[in-house]
Amino acid sequence: MSRAFRRRAIILLSILVGGAVGAASFTFAYAKGTSYLTDDPAACANCHVMNEQYAGWRKASHRHVAVCNDCHAPKAFLGKYATKALNGWHHSVAFTTGDFHEPIRITARNREVTEGQCRACHEDIVQAIDPAHGQAPAGASTPAAQEPISCIRCHASVGHPEE
Repeated sequence: MSRAFRRRAIILLSILVGGAVGAASFTFAYAKGTSYLTDDPAACANCHVMNEQYAGWRKASHRHVAVCNDCHAPKAFLGKYATKALNGWHHSVAFTTGDFHEPIRITARNREVTEGQCRACHEDIVQAIDPAHGQAPAGASTPAAQEPISCIRCHASVGHPEE
């Protein structure tokens, strides 16, 4: 490899890396990236497709005791920020490509997180109602009875009531 070729390759690589870092920095600043590190519910409404959910939360019974992360992210530090990072990545790809359902829908993974958070905050009452911890009751005879008990299925509008 000639010295001139190596020099051009380094310059080209520097331009590409610099461009990528610049674009990423601009996107992070434009999207108010640091706000996603907080528990401020307004950060979720940075994205316009979350405005309906944010407005719903402001009218919800849980508004005075829980913010978005309390219901949609695990309590543990690593789990919380891993979930936020994963969701942030998926949201940025979806919104950049325009490939998302409107109104947005909760994913299966996030439904599990939310279900777990319901159960953690309301542990005493859940133990009394569902001693099998979300498992289908043993000996259930009908398909509906064989489904696991889910907080979200019956209380879907608790966090985000509809108008």
